[in-house]
Amino acid sequence: MKKLFVAIFMMFSLLTPAQETDSVRYPTFKVDGTMKNKFEYASETGSSRFSVRNSRMGVRGYLTPFFSYRGQIELSDNGNFKVLDLYGSFEPVRGLSLSLGQTSIPIFNSYVVSPANLMFANRAFIGKYFISTRDIGFLADYNFKIDAVPASIEFGAYNGNTINDPVWREKLSYGGRLELGSMKGLRSTFKFYDYLNTPTVHYFFYGADLRYEGANWKVETEFMKRDNKEVDEDQMFSYYLQGAYAVPLKETYFFKNIVPAVRWDAIDKHMNEKGFDVDRLTVGLGFGLTKKYFSSILRFDYEWYFINQELDILNLYEEMDSDKFTVELLLTF
Repeated sequence: MKKLFVAIFMMFSLLTPAQETDSVRYPTFKVDGTMKNKFEYASETGSSRFSVRNSRMGVRGYLTPFFSYRGQIELSDNGNFKVLDLYGSFEPVRGLSLSLGQTSIPIFNSYVVSPANLMFANRAFIGKYFISTRDIGFLADYNFKIDAVPASIEFGAYNGNTINDPVWREKLSYGGRLELGSMKGLRSTFKFYDYLNTPTVHYFFYGADLRYEGANWKVETEFMKRDNKEVDEDQMFSYYLQGAYAVPLKETYFFKNIVPAVRWDAIDKHMNEKGFDVDRLTVGLGFGLTKKYFSSILRFDYEWYFINQELDILNLYEEMDSDKFTVELLLTF
C-alpha cells in the first residue's frame, strides 16, 4: 500500500509543474504509519485472543504554500478497513487553517484516541464510549499567542452522522475547542460539541483537560459529560487521571528506555446514584524501542475493573469488563 501511494504521487508530481518558494519544492509528500498488535488474556473467563488492533497509514503534504492535504486509512481496525482522514486545508495567513472533508471533531485529544499517542494498550473510557472521533464537515483552526502562551481556537460544523457516510441534514452538528499551552510543558483545553443525529439522539458534550509533559515524564487528567437534550435520563460522565515516566537505559540490543505507567478512570450513566458505575485501575510497564520517549514500544498492561452497576456499553461480551492482561507491540513511523 505504501508503494502504491508513493507511485501515484510520483506520477502526479511529474505531471504537475514544480513550484519553488524559499527552496521548498511543491508538492511535498510525507508518509506516516502506526501498527498496534496485541495479545489479551481475560482472567474472569480464562479466554485469550490475538488481534491487530490498528494498522494505519497516512500521507500529508502541501500542494502549494497555501494548500495542504491529509489522507489516512485504517488497514485493520480489529479486521475492518476504514478511511479515516481525508481532507484539504487552505492556509491564507500564518496561524489560520480552513479544512474541508473528513476530519477529527474538535473534542478529543490525540493522546486519548490516536493509537500512536496512547499511554496504554486500551483507550480510556472517554476516548472509547462517547462518540466517533471523526465526521465529514468543515473545521477552522486559528493559532495565536496570549503574551508568551501558545493558544488556538477551533470550530467545526459536521453532518452529525459517522465517517464515510454523507447524509442530508436540516441542521448540522457543531463544536469548538480552546487550547492553551503546548504539548511540552503545561497544556489545557476546554471543548463542547452539539451532536444532532436522530429525533431521539441529540447529544451535547462538554469537557476540559489538563496535562503537563516534562523531558521524560507526563501526567494527564480529563473529564467529559454527555447530555441527551431529548431524554433527560440519558446522561454519561467520565474522567481519567494517568501518568508515565521514562527511564533511559544503557545501550542494549533491543530497548532504549523503560516506561512505568498508571491510570485510574471511571464512567457513570446513573447520575442520581452514589459513586461511579465502573471504575478501572490500569498499570503498565513499557520498553521503548527508540530513543524517542513514548513512541514505538513493547508494553505489558494489567487492568482491574471495579463494577458497581453493569453498563450496556461494557456488556456486549463477557471479556469487555473482565480484568485483563495485555501484551502490545506498538510501532510508529
